[in-house]
Amino acid sequence: MVTKISDGTINVNGIDYVPKSSVKTNHPALKGLQLVLIRSYASGVHFGYIKKREDLLSGLKVELIKCRRIWAWYGAASLSQLAVDGVLESKKNDCKFSMEVESMEITQVIEIIPVTAKAAESINSVKVWEVK
Repeated sequence: MVTKISDGTINVNGIDYVPKSSVKTNHPALKGLQLVLIRSYASGVHFGYIKKREDLLSGLKVELIKCRRIWAWYGAASLSQLAVDGVLESKKNDCKFSMEVESMEITQVIEIIPVTAKAAESINSVKVWEVK
């Protein structure tokens, strides 16, 4: 049995099918970009994709896209472990990660750590921390 739903979705034998145009895919600008954790002197820790990197007299400046600020995490002893393992699943609701922003320039970068697929999935599963 086929049932059409108003948003273009159809249901065939109890399974919903959506138009291909409505399926979100990876951000096209992300292809080939490195996913990292960055630590800087003044602005703390950030998670995102390196779009641009520039050596300045004042230090390294990095532009991240699709990035979040990392305020507090649980289940990793250091940023190195966070970049490899992610957060402790049972404590992810206690983590404090900002909302994602489209891009951010970070100056005085002192550490860039590549993030594994396992850690990225874990970090992305942490809900946005906000003050209400």
